[in-house]
Amino acid sequence: ALEEGPSLSARDMSQREDEMMPLLYQDRGGRCTADLAIRVIGGRTVGGSTVHNINLCKRLAPEILDHWAREHQVSGLSEAELRPVFESVERDLSVSTIDPQRRNANNRVLQRGVEALGWKGGPLMHNRVGCQGSGFCEIGCPYDAKQNAAKVLIPDAVDRGARVVSDVRVTRVLHDGRRARGVVGVALGEGGRPLADVRVDAGAVVLAGSAIGSAALALASHLPDPHARLGRGLRMHPGVAVAGLFDERIEGWRGIPQSYECTELLDLSPGSDRRIWITTAFAHPIGAAIMLPGFGEKHRAWMLRYPQIAVLTAMLHDQTEGSVTLARDGRPRIEYVLSPSDSEQLARGVRACARLLFAAGAREVLVTSLPPITLTRADQIDAIPSSVARPHGMPMAAVHPMG
Repeated sequence: ALEEGPSLSARDMSQREDEMMPLLYQDRGGRCTADLAIRVIGGRTVGGSTVHNINLCKRLAPEILDHWAREHQVSGLSEAELRPVFESVERDLSVSTIDPQRRNANNRVLQRGVEALGWKGGPLMHNRVGCQGSGFCEIGCPYDAKQNAAKVLIPDAVDRGARVVSDVRVTRVLHDGRRARGVVGVALGEGGRPLADVRVDAGAVVLAGSAIGSAALALASHLPDPHARLGRGLRMHPGVAVAGLFDERIEGWRGIPQSYECTELLDLSPGSDRRIWITTAFAHPIGAAIMLPGFGEKHRAWMLRYPQIAVLTAMLHDQTEGSVTLARDGRPRIEYVLSPSDSEQLARGVRACARLLFAAGAREVLVTSLPPITLTRADQIDAIPSSVARPHGMPMAAVHPMG
């Protein structure tokens, strides 16, 4: 296994955004779509995104599996056939339902809103053992509580003879047009400086660089593509955030970041017009400072209220199809522009988040659009325009590149 990023241990997790973002994330956390409208989050370390993610564990939905079988003639992946596989993986990774007693104030806000509105919602599942509730999951766990690929699966492979080499950027797959023969790349030193050429001969090659990196490497390698599908079909689940200001202290940076979900607006059936998943989100101080509006005294006033802010995120089950191509310098170029119907869905999600926050007792709701929209009453929600979720209309992030 050749990994572009470093190999890190719990001791390396400093809980500082400025130090961990460059270590854990592709492009130091700054990877974006070509039009700069959506920030695209991806891992860059041994263990990949499982090192920085929030440990939510969900099985593939039956509606998705049925769609694959019906529309794409995928066989062997029915819910019944995958059930023992899901169960095995969940045992390996110690997956369990998050204890309601560990639900932090930010997630209790979402639960209150769901219950007050009579909407569908419930607890989430995760794979933490020994969690201390420090709340810094997104920049690595210094307590080694994540039962992830880096802690469980890779050591298991190494015990059985696998070799893992970090700090190697693979640049090309060697092949003869019929079979892969190995890979070539460069070993990286401090700051990503190339140190030496690397070549590995192999009987088979697996690309495991996510929908972005794997597609880019396949394109750079000129792999056979008889149906012209390389880099096509990109989906990303883009999401937006809505904040609520409360009289009580929320301190959303404490505890497990996401432990509750709202599925009122989520129907995964093909052609559905309910494609929004809602959960909590919270930013560490630097991220919050970027998201909160205003300059000078106005910005300071919002930051002083940081402990009283709860944040929800609306994530889109997108129909937009993007693509991965190669930029002139050989780096991945992500072409993805939300369709009008997807923008409307996200706007619907923004309104739903605002409704949930007011139902939970917020005295003010902030939509982080450009310009920002501040609401003081629930009857103002319907006035939020559909254009709020257009590209560059509000900050968007995508954490699930796939396809």
